[in-house]
Amino acid sequence: MSFKFKQFAIHQDKCAMKIGTDGVLLGAWAALNNTPDSILDIGTGTGVIALQLAQRCDALTIDALEIDANAHEQAVENFESSNWADRLFCYHCSLQEFVDEVDDTYDLIVANPPFYTDDFKTNNEARNKARFTTSLSFEDLLLSVSKLLSEQGVFSVIIPFKEEANFIALANKQQLFVNRVCHVQGTSSSKIKRSLLEFTFQNINPILENLIIEHERHKYTKEYQNLVKDFYLKM
Repeated sequence: MSFKFKQFAIHQDKCAMKIGTDGVLLGAWAALNNTPDSILDIGTGTGVIALQLAQRCDALTIDALEIDANAHEQAVENFESSNWADRLFCYHCSLQEFVDEVDDTYDLIVANPPFYTDDFKTNNEARNKARFTTSLSFEDLLLSVSKLLSEQGVFSVIIPFKEEANFIALANKQQLFVNRVCHVQGTSSSKIKRSLLEFTFQNINPILENLIIEHERHKYTKEYQNLVKDFYLKM
């Protein structure tokens, strides 16, 4: 059973982590103002974010990393069945291994990283790897990004709002500075759940944004619809 978007489809039966709002939000929100020639998606899972970016821009190189063998196989399958197969490539390795092997830098790096702590672990090892910080800590992620990002490059990430201050502080240690922040709420009365963050090596005053997804159940705000309308069939 595939999940159909307007310009591509995602098979996800082999992936521990299925299509979710977080990934689609990041794929739609990540800025392309610097017209990237090269993009890296860290922990691609189904490949949805990389495919969104392939739809949105003409970057010649869109690389993805996936450590889980089944998810890697599925991402490759999804890439190859898309209209942008010639621009998409998925490496089966850890981020640390990739950093040690490559000399290239990227104009845009995106990540929807694992963020749960050990308290929530399950018996599903693949799901644990995709969800828990023990498989990729924020420190390791940011250190790797600082090595892989081009001088004028952009790093975009989605994390829980409660992790925002800590994540920004860790990024600053790697000379990565937040340029844009978007706080995501389910409804206007709910708490901020996610932070979309954009970093560069330039230390400037960040742009602050807010995104509310729904007025009420399945009644989406104009702002959310405008963000994802190029992807979801029902938008």
